[in-house]
Amino acid sequence: MPKKSLPKNVAKKTRKKPEGKAGTGVKSNGAPDALFAATFDGLKKVIAALAPDLRVTADEPRKYYVVTKSNSWKGGPMFFGAVMMGKAYVSYHLMPLYACPDLAKMVSPDLKKRMQGKSCFNFRAPDEALFAELGELTKVGLDKYRAKHWL
Repeated sequence: MPKKSLPKNVAKKTRKKPEGKAGTGVKSNGAPDALFAATFDGLKKVIAALAPDLRVTADEPRKYYVVTKSNSWKGGPMFFGAVMMGKAYVSYHLMPLYACPDLAKMVSPDLKKRMQGKSCFNFRAPDEALFAELGELTKVGLDKYRAKHWL
């Protein structure tokens, strides 16, 4: 069957290529890779400061996980926190917020805006003030785990 051709006065529709091609340094949502990397590094420093009291189970360029050293959850270590770089944001997971709900009272309104669920905070860029607040919240969470003999 022969192909039908369009009249000369009708322009062909072309599909636009998505923004953020590989190697351009920009994610498909427009956020620069370097900005996400800086955000990841900043959040990793917050939780890594407490790593001597915890056990690091993943230390990769896009993922950093820490768990308790003791077998305090069903015969195994208990999840404490993580920093993960996703497509749209860098997330900071803090399990003490879930395990000790009274910690939520310490979360400022500005930090609460970053909250996703009960124990996750999402960032697209570094924010030193909020990172410092997360550091304090994380230390208090570690103290709560210690008081419950979960470390």
